[in-house]
Amino acid sequence: MSTNTLALLGGTAVGAPAPEPHPSFTEETLTRVTDLMRAHRTVGLNKGVPEIREAEEAIAAWQGVENCLLASSGHAALHDCIIGLEISSEDEVITTPFTWGASIACILHNNAIPVFVDVCPETGLLDPAKVEAAITPRTKGILAVHIFGQAANLTALRDIADRHGLALIEDGSQAHGAIHANRKVGSFGDAAGFSCMGGKLLASAEGGYMVSPREDVYWNAALCGQHMGRSSEEGFPRERLGKYIDSLIHTYRLSPLVAVMLTEQVKKIDAENEGRRTNVATFRRKMAGVTMVDFPTYLEGDNPAYHMLTTNFNADAAGVKKGTVLQALKAEGVTCGQYVPSPITMWPRLHWQTYDGPKIMWTENLRRSGIDYREVALPNCELKIARSIEMGWNFVVPSNPKMSQLASAFHKVQESLPALRDWENANPE
Repeated sequence: MSTNTLALLGGTAVGAPAPEPHPSFTEETLTRVTDLMRAHRTVGLNKGVPEIREAEEAIAAWQGVENCLLASSGHAALHDCIIGLEISSEDEVITTPFTWGASIACILHNNAIPVFVDVCPETGLLDPAKVEAAITPRTKGILAVHIFGQAANLTALRDIADRHGLALIEDGSQAHGAIHANRKVGSFGDAAGFSCMGGKLLASAEGGYMVSPREDVYWNAALCGQHMGRSSEEGFPRERLGKYIDSLIHTYRLSPLVAVMLTEQVKKIDAENEGRRTNVATFRRKMAGVTMVDFPTYLEGDNPAYHMLTTNFNADAAGVKKGTVLQALKAEGVTCGQYVPSPITMWPRLHWQTYDGPKIMWTENLRRSGIDYREVALPNCELKIARSIEMGWNFVVPSNPKMSQLASAFHKVQESLPALRDWENANPE
C-alpha cells in the first residue's frame, strides 16, 4: 500500500522520532557516585554530610528560595510541605482533581481533607475563581499543581491566599524550571514540593525536595521527617523544638548518592528545558494545518517546562472519536495517550460511603467530615480529560528533523480522517 495509507489501515508507519535517553548523567556524576560507593558513604542524615549540604544549597539557589530540604520522593516532599505548614486533622486544603495521586495523598496522609474545585478546561490547571468560592472557616491551604510543566496562575492564587490568611503550596513535580510571571515556580508558595524520580525534568533515581522561604516550615518538616529532626544543624530552633526531638518520624532522608546526582543535574537542567521549549515551538510551527488538535495558550510571562506536551482533541474538526485518532497515531509510531484517567473525586478509595477494601487511614477522617466527593461537579475537568492527548517530551536537544517527523504523523492522520471515519463506522465499539 501507499505510504499515505494509515498504518492502522495497512499502510507503512511514519515512525516516531526517539527522544534522547532520559535521564542522562555526566561523567562527573558517574565518577562522584562511584567514589561514594567505594568509600562506603551511602547515608545522608543531615547537612553535616557534605553532599547533602551541597545539593540543598544548589537547589535553593537555583529555585531562588532560601530553604531546601531533600526528601526521599516527590510524595515525601509534598508531605513535608503539609507537615511544615502544620496542616492536619480536619483542616481543609483546596486543590485540583486533575493530577497524579501523590498531590492528594500528602493531604490525606496528614489527616487533612482535600476539597476539590474545577480547573481551566484548556490547561487542566486550578481555576482561581473556583478556589476563592470554596473557602470556608476550615480552609487552611491551597495546593496548586503545575501539571505537565504548565505553571498555575500563582499570581492570582497568591493574592487569594494572602487575602484569606491561607498557606499556598505548590506541587512542581512535573515543572522544574517552569516560569510564571517571569519567575520560577516554587518561589511563590509558602512551601513547594518537587519529585526527582528518574522520569522527571530534574531526574535522579528516586528523590525529591521541598523549598520554602520560611525557616519555621523547614524545621517543622525536618523535625517530623529527618533523622533526629536535623537537630545538630546550625540554626536549629532548640528553644521551640528541642524537647520534641525523637525518632517518631517519617523516614524521608535522602542518600548522598542521589544528592550528588541532583547537584550535577541542576547544572544542566536549564539547557535541557530550553531544548524542550525550542522543540515545542518547532513542532507547533510544523503542525500548521492540523485542526484535529489544539494547543493551550498561556498567560504573558509564563513559559512551561514541558515534562509532557498536552494538547486538546477537537472532535468537531476531526469528525471521529479521540480513541480512533489515538489508535491511528500509535500505529504511526507516536507515543501518546491520556495522562489523567478520571477526576480524582471518582476514585473509589475516597468514597467512604461505599468503600469496602483494605483499611486506609483517611476513611474515617472523610466520614467525620461528611464530605461526599461523588457529588462534586467538575465539568471543566471532565472536558479536559475527554479532550486531552499527551506526549512525553524528553526532546532536550533541538532537532528540526525530529519535529518534522513527529508532525508528519499528525498530518498523515489529519489527511486520512475520511478513511478513519469509514474505519470507525465499520468497527463500532
